[in-house]
Amino acid sequence: MSKILDTKRQFGSYDKNDVIFLLKDLSSYELEGTTEDREKNIQSGQHYSETLPIEYQPPDHYMQVFRETLAEYKQKVALCAGIVAEQIFHQKGQNTVLVSLARAGTPVGILIKRYIQLKYRTDLPHYSISIIRDKGIDENAIHHILKNHPGKKLQFVDGWTGKGAISIELTKACKAFEKRYGMVLDDTLAVLADPGQCTSLYGTREDFLIPSACLNSTVSGLVSRTVLNDQLIGPDDFHGAKYYENLIDADVSNEYIDIVSQEFPVIQQEAFEAFERLVDNQMDGTFKGMDEVLRMAKEFGIESTHFVKPGVGETTRVLLRRIPWKILMKDPGSPFVRHILLLAKERDVEIVHYPNMSYTCCGLIKKVSERQ
Repeated sequence: MSKILDTKRQFGSYDKNDVIFLLKDLSSYELEGTTEDREKNIQSGQHYSETLPIEYQPPDHYMQVFRETLAEYKQKVALCAGIVAEQIFHQKGQNTVLVSLARAGTPVGILIKRYIQLKYRTDLPHYSISIIRDKGIDENAIHHILKNHPGKKLQFVDGWTGKGAISIELTKACKAFEKRYGMVLDDTLAVLADPGQCTSLYGTREDFLIPSACLNSTVSGLVSRTVLNDQLIGPDDFHGAKYYENLIDADVSNEYIDIVSQEFPVIQQEAFEAFERLVDNQMDGTFKGMDEVLRMAKEFGIESTHFVKPGVGETTRVLLRRIPWKILMKDPGSPFVRHILLLAKERDVEIVHYPNMSYTCCGLIKKVSERQ
């Protein structure tokens, strides 16, 4: 099995005490394509995980939005991380292994680990692995974790939920893993924000702006999106990713973690009280958001829900990585959408006032055949 723990070379910019990436290093391969070419290929049938979008050093105005939102929401992010961490620790205790889903889940996993370390003086193992829509979870990585931590309970972690595609993929993958190997995995996904109502383990169900959604690799340990490509990933390999060491000067990954973590002493009591309320009023995932997505797709004549990306985080990704058609916005005056308005103006994307939804905003992807 491929090992990423090469003592001669660091993978990712996080400290190894914060997270270990179980990913095959593909840094030496040219996998990037332009947004337009990737969109054409994806809409023509190529799976999105076979290639990567080009990642640039974020321009100054992106960084300004990131820093403003981080200053404004650092305590809210810390509180949500604390609420989730309290739930995880009280359910699974010291027997937990945190398994974040690269890459949006990685900083969240680190924050949860640090909160538990501070509050309960317990250093939980934390790995970051790949899960890919329609392809499943990296089973080689799961086997690696189970082999190294026998008898431990895995807790999967992600950043937020949109319409629940990854939650559904995780459940499907856990069932397939049990069928193949006879080992039961807990498919409950822990997230900071669950606006799609896809899980029972969340910090909030408010669709707010998690600052790390404003940037790509430069807030995620300089690690790319994960890659599953038959030419590069063998049957015994971990899924792959690139380490963008050339962007080191723009990296704010550890700064983001440190700034949010500094709020933990302030929010500890509030996080515990919120956890106690959630225990008494535990709400399972209903996937209510998917009903709204289906309605939007019908209303705007969109043939596949893959072209509808609800929530602040997913809308941000549409504007950064895809070819957006329209942005639906519940309240254009919301502080959570300032960066969305900036990105939409930059890319000349229409903003549609759409108050009848539970999400803050929603990104609609353009069919490439419709491009002029």
